[in-house]
Amino acid sequence: MDKDCIFCRISSGKIPAKRIYENAGFFSIPDANPQTDGHSLVISRQHFKTALDIPASLGSELVDCIKNTSIKIMKEKNANGFNVIGNNFESAGQAVHHVHFHVIPRKKGDGFKVVG
Repeated sequence: MDKDCIFCRISSGKIPAKRIYENAGFFSIPDANPQTDGHSLVISRQHFKTALDIPASLGSELVDCIKNTSIKIMKEKNANGFNVIGNNFESAGQAVHHVHFHVIPRKKGDGFKVVG
């Protein structure tokens, strides 16, 4: 744990946050600055800087958290699709240096643009 990392402080409960879904390795919370209604973050409980630092042994827990978070927010927000976005390293737009993935629920014609 990095005592100065906001996601570590949320993970440890020092900063309260509404949990959408959680398992042993990951949890999800609403994004503080959502790009669409329901935009959420999937965050590792342990401090890993980027996706390259996550051990392969946690892969199924990561997929489980992304899947269950996506299902829940799509249902709650009546969305018919979603994007999963991971920014790794500053040059790719990573602002918080604790690995996390954006789950962005989508609706046809919502205007949100993904470069790809």
